[in-house]
Amino acid sequence: MSHDSEGHASRSAASDHARTVAEQADRHALTLESVLAALRSARLSDAAARAEAVEIASAALIELRTATDRQRNSLLEPVTGAFSRLRADLRPLVRFGDLDVQFVEPPTTGRALPGDVAHSARAIVRTAVLALVDDGAARRVRIQWDCDGRNLLMQLRDDGAGALDVHDDAVRPIAERVVALEGTLSVASTPGWGSTVDISLPLDPSPRTAEADTDSDLTDREREVLRLVATGVGNREIAEGLGISLNTVKYHVANLLRKHGARTRAELAAAGART
Repeated sequence: MSHDSEGHASRSAASDHARTVAEQADRHALTLESVLAALRSARLSDAAARAEAVEIASAALIELRTATDRQRNSLLEPVTGAFSRLRADLRPLVRFGDLDVQFVEPPTTGRALPGDVAHSARAIVRTAVLALVDDGAARRVRIQWDCDGRNLLMQLRDDGAGALDVHDDAVRPIAERVVALEGTLSVASTPGWGSTVDISLPLDPSPRTAEADTDSDLTDREREVLRLVATGVGNREIAEGLGISLNTVKYHVANLLRKHGARTRAELAAAGART
């Protein structure tokens, strides 16, 4: 494997690791908030509160162990299914906290979400909810998802102090994730009336993304593989033609898909035909 390929693989692995760590941190924060909400609930006896806290923590541990594998195995996720999983994530805060979370369901006809978009959208909303209720003033949060065919549109509105600003520290991790996905984020606050967070995430890589990783970013071997992919031959034929292993071909094809922002082999072949 060339040094260029090793470098790209290392950066990709580092990016995946950072995303997984961030997701786990969000889930830990949500679990702790939910456990505290159960333990502090005036509606539960001490024994019931402890039992609920144990149940929440146990469920969170199971989810933590399986979430990454489940997400990676899902290439597309119906928008309604992704929203239902978000509701499940936030259910403990709704059941045991003082927070009234209102959910506005997305249209059932909405376009299915790429797995990475669905995964990031839930993480972004969970972080945003915690940011909105951080000062303790908010008692109600309204969460709405919609899809215009090209973007996932998310809005969160609370009835808090109306002091949240896009430059606040609590908003920074949200903004960083949105920017990484080439989305947009805006925050509008009215003192005494609450804050509204609007987020738009594109469902397809933009032309700018596809053009950013041009042929100059490819290794010599990747150019050879791309040229053969564009002719329509399969991985085994490419391996035999170049005298490399089948696994090495799969590795190069995966890198080429990522670099060209392509989701299918057909899209990659079309990109190779243009170069």
